[in-house]
Amino acid sequence: MPRVYAIDGIVPVVEPSAFVHPSAVLIGDVIVAARAYIGPCASLRGDFGRIVVEEGANIQDSCTLHGFPGKDTVAGAETTIGHGAILHGCVVRRGALIGMNCVINDNAEIGEDAVVAALAFVKAEARIPARSLAAGIPARVLRELSEEEIRWKRDNMALYQQLAVRSATTMKEVEALTRVEPGRRRIDIPGSIPLSELKRKHG
Repeated sequence: MPRVYAIDGIVPVVEPSAFVHPSAVLIGDVIVAARAYIGPCASLRGDFGRIVVEEGANIQDSCTLHGFPGKDTVAGAETTIGHGAILHGCVVRRGALIGMNCVINDNAEIGEDAVVAALAFVKAEARIPARSLAAGIPARVLRELSEEEIRWKRDNMALYQQLAVRSATTMKEVEALTRVEPGRRRIDIPGSIPLSELKRKHG
């Protein structure tokens, strides 16, 4: 079971079809919707403002979601919040992708289907338009996303929705093996490739 804590009498809410990793921490006013995925060591601290993870969103390993009193921090439906990202008092709209180790600061808003590249810093009050690519420190909008990039993003988001189901049904704590067994199987996830590889493939 994940580490779930009430504070000031307010208890986190997790829809039954969501998956929350046992090492994740949920505190206070946290709402996790159906089919969401909360990864290992994620910290969702609703001890000041409300934390909302909407349906089908995925919050990956070591992400932090927090905010000021009276402000909601929202990961919208079908968003991808990449490993190590920090969302603080911001709103990430439906289908957006926040890259690894990004920081999205207070009152910023990321538009639908936008992508914020890895390691970017989005300043307080910034607005990233829908279906655009933003990168840098501070982040600035570089261009619109192509239809191919939008499809790739949505396909990979769907993998995390499937991962929520796989984790809930097949993941269990075990003792590590001491050696590699003969004919060791691989986890087979067909059709998933990094975006850079997709671009190289299609020129």
